[in-house]
Amino acid sequence: MNAFRAEVFVILQLSVVPFFGQTAPPAPDRAFALPADSRLRAELAQAQAQAKTPARRAAFDPNVVYGLPDLVDLAERNNPETRIVWERAREKAAALGVSRSALFPTIAAVASASVNQYSLFFGKFYHEDTALFPASLHMSWTILDFGARESSIDLARANLLAADFTFNDTHRRIILEVAEAYYRLLDAMSQEDAAQATLTDARTVQQAIEARLVNGLATLPDVLEARAASAQAQYELTSIQGLVETARGSLTTVLGMSPAAAVRVRNVTGASVPETIEEPFEAVVARALAQRPDLLAQAARIRAAEAQVSQARAAWYPSLDFSGDWGHTNGIGQEKGDLAVAHSSIYPYQAQLKLSWTVFDGGARRSESARALSGRREAQAQVAASRDQIENEIWASYIKLKTARSQQQAADALLQAADQSYSSAMEAFQAGVRTFIDVTTAQRDLARARTAQVTARVRLLEGIADLAFRAADPIPAAQH
Repeated sequence: MNAFRAEVFVILQLSVVPFFGQTAPPAPDRAFALPADSRLRAELAQAQAQAKTPARRAAFDPNVVYGLPDLVDLAERNNPETRIVWERAREKAAALGVSRSALFPTIAAVASASVNQYSLFFGKFYHEDTALFPASLHMSWTILDFGARESSIDLARANLLAADFTFNDTHRRIILEVAEAYYRLLDAMSQEDAAQATLTDARTVQQAIEARLVNGLATLPDVLEARAASAQAQYELTSIQGLVETARGSLTTVLGMSPAAAVRVRNVTGASVPETIEEPFEAVVARALAQRPDLLAQAARIRAAEAQVSQARAAWYPSLDFSGDWGHTNGIGQEKGDLAVAHSSIYPYQAQLKLSWTVFDGGARRSESARALSGRREAQAQVAASRDQIENEIWASYIKLKTARSQQQAADALLQAADQSYSSAMEAFQAGVRTFIDVTTAQRDLARARTAQVTARVRLLEGIADLAFRAADPIPAAQH
């Protein structure tokens, strides 16, 4: 008997896991074991396949050279974040429809069939069979609720407005992400061009030193140092080429494509830079506070909090409801031993007005009113905090843009001076009046100046895009 009980216990223990599904992790220091759930894996694979369907992916041509506006268009159509916030907005729109439906009556059709057998013994046997086939229409309608439904509609409308503004804000942020990734790629590509030019200069110097060595005008240490400089330039070029591919992968990821996609972009680092904003800081702040979608979404949340306050107030008042039924019922009855069958057909109806008023609820309505008022004050305080944060963001971006513009001007002057210095040192070295050390020093200064000029120009473009983003303005793009 004991062996039989143990066997039954083991069977129950083994069968309880698949019956009740997964459990919590076994211990705080042990990870949750991945279940062998084929259905879960199939659902994940199906979701991934749907996300990559051509209908949801914008066409990408590897032979086309894309500018910033084209890349933004690809990202807005391919990036999954846009679909997420779009579906959320659609959910809020559907919720608004549900709230509006409460203003109308509800009509339901009901049909049923029942068979009843009844027997009774009172000195003799009594037995009857009955069958009923009722069909009716039931209507219910809230006639008066002192604004409870209207408050629910206002709440749903405010939530939809906030979702719409969040949708716009998501697009705004994706545009900035595309611009930043694009400019990072341009920075890496320009650094690659600068490194390639530095390698060419280093090899030119190396060839000149080796020629002078043949003529007895240079020493072997000079040649070795020139070769080392060429190798160093080649190493830096190779490193930067890896950064270019990494930056390209980051850009394609923002575009909603595979990081391995060979997207080609237009290099605008040498093009004319869009006009920078010369208006005062206060004007930029005023425009941002009037059009930032994230701030407008928070204002919509204040409206939603107001609706919740109205809902809480309406709960203190009674509600008047109407309900009614109208239908048709067929009935059939027969007693045992009686061949006659009775039929009936009636049209029952009912109308009712009900006044409901909660007299006592243990303080639930008072607590709900306090909660709604606190939520409204929280939403108002959040707007004030966001205003301060926006002003600080714009000020930092404003100063960053002014600094980038000054740095770009200084970098242009530095590159011009370094280029002239290198050319002069090279000519003097060829004439025998300057040393090899002078040439290598000028070459290194020129390489640093090239890097600084490229970086400063890209930083200026990034600063323009960042300030436009903070002010919720369209991000300008440099074009050839």
